[in-house]
Amino acid sequence: MKNKHKSSNAPSFFDMQFITSTISTMMVLLLLGLVVFSILAADNLSTFVRESFSFEIVISDNMKEADILMLQKKLSKESFVKEAVYISKQAALEEHIKDLGTDPREFLGTNPFKSSIEIKLRSEYANTDSIAKIESSIRKNINIQEVEYRKELIDAVNSNLQTISLVLLGLAAVLTLISFALINNTIRLTIYSKRFLIHTMKLVGASWGFIRKPFIARNVWSGVLAAFLANTILIGVAYWLIDSEPDLIRVITPHTILIVMGAVLGFGIIITSFCAYISLNKYLRMKANTLYYI
Repeated sequence: MKNKHKSSNAPSFFDMQFITSTISTMMVLLLLGLVVFSILAADNLSTFVRESFSFEIVISDNMKEADILMLQKKLSKESFVKEAVYISKQAALEEHIKDLGTDPREFLGTNPFKSSIEIKLRSEYANTDSIAKIESSIRKNINIQEVEYRKELIDAVNSNLQTISLVLLGLAAVLTLISFALINNTIRLTIYSKRFLIHTMKLVGASWGFIRKPFIARNVWSGVLAAFLANTILIGVAYWLIDSEPDLIRVITPHTILIVMGAVLGFGIIITSFCAYISLNKYLRMKANTLYYI
């Protein structure tokens, strides 16, 4: 009797209703995936931009080159330093000649440039408050003449990046709610068409758990398939973007793509199973005469 019930009540897989539900869910998961992708890519872009910030330590002529190199090596080991580059007086002069085409020694009679160390910061230290503390520490060395950085530019970029992050998070929250509502409506319509079958199963004594099992399994498989299709499209888009602009690999990293794929699959399984569970409970609680008026 149990097997008979199981074969008669279980929704058939891969019918037109299943395909329609999967496509609808795939479109919503694709939207969610794009949102997650945008947030992670924006975070990577923010890190890349912040780590392009640098400040210059101008060194006195009294400091020997060997001591400067030791200072560079010491700074390279600091937690706030991503990269420390030593620029000698001669290298600075050659760069000036290359850029402007004039040699200041012709009218000054000497090389006016100072040796320096260019410090590129790690993203978490790329703000004026952290740089001010770093500057205070560096200036304790009497051979440091100046620490130069563009405070206004750093403040403006950080402010813009923070605004963009807040907008993306707000958009993600709204789209997540919309996506949940869309998937929930799709699943509710699917289960609505089976409401009399659910009631019949109740009449023959099937437990709620037994009734739920095939419906939830079917919707989970639909979510998994939808997630697979959405991830395939997202990977294709990512590959196309990187192929068109190779430098985007700094923003669209393999780690980012893996997180997006995991998030889409997680959303696909969790949302479909949860929505199916809620919808089934609604019809399981209903009396027979109520089913005709909904």
